[in-house]
Amino acid sequence: MNKKTYVIRPLGETGLIVTFGDQISPQIHKRIKNLADYIEKHPFPGFYEYVISYTSVAVFYNPFVIKNNGIATADKTAYRTVLEIIETYIAAAAKLPQTTPHTVEIPVCYGDDYGPDIDFVAKHNKLSINEVIEIHSQKTYLVYMIGFCPGFPYLGGMDTRIATPRRAEPRLSIPAGSIGIAGKQTGGYPISTPGGWQLIGRTPIDLFRPESLNPSLLHSGDLVKFVPITSEKYQQLKENNP
Repeated sequence: MNKKTYVIRPLGETGLIVTFGDQISPQIHKRIKNLADYIEKHPFPGFYEYVISYTSVAVFYNPFVIKNNGIATADKTAYRTVLEIIETYIAAAAKLPQTTPHTVEIPVCYGDDYGPDIDFVAKHNKLSINEVIEIHSQKTYLVYMIGFCPGFPYLGGMDTRIATPRRAEPRLSIPAGSIGIAGKQTGGYPISTPGGWQLIGRTPIDLFRPESLNPSLLHSGDLVKFVPITSEKYQQLKENNP
């Protein structure tokens, strides 16, 4: 019998969590994304939400629907019933064909008022500002998950040459669209919010549109490329993206 490469545990009375490992990696993320996609395409009675993290998927369900819908036998709890469903989904998801991820290019105006901390990032890493921009924009980043605030992407793949600690004193308000670095991570603020990341630039496009049917520009599994632009181009794009 094949050894299971995941662990399933209860998460309160209305959920369970499937953990695929303890490391942040594209391989683990792929298994997470495959399971989430399979659940979305084959929702079982009582299912209402899943939440992706770096190493796990949380699945939430209504236990009363599970018990009253006929999919749970009298001798099984709702949790045990859903656990068995998810185990069959994991096996099925592992056989899904490879898909091409969606790539999103995000224009960024680096430095000056748009990225007030880029000088600190450069000095911390003994680099020039232009080198920080080049290193940050030459990578392709994987969106592992969305969290912290609506539409905020947690990206993997940043070059450690520009890794920089968070600010000692967080800002009370960060402009929407700000691109920052915290430790070995980079990401963008979709809305104005407090935060402690080192700000290196800003994008004129909306990362979160609450009035849209699909409000978040980025989703788990997407690939992101940051494209440097001038302040003039920033203003032009901003005017066309009110």
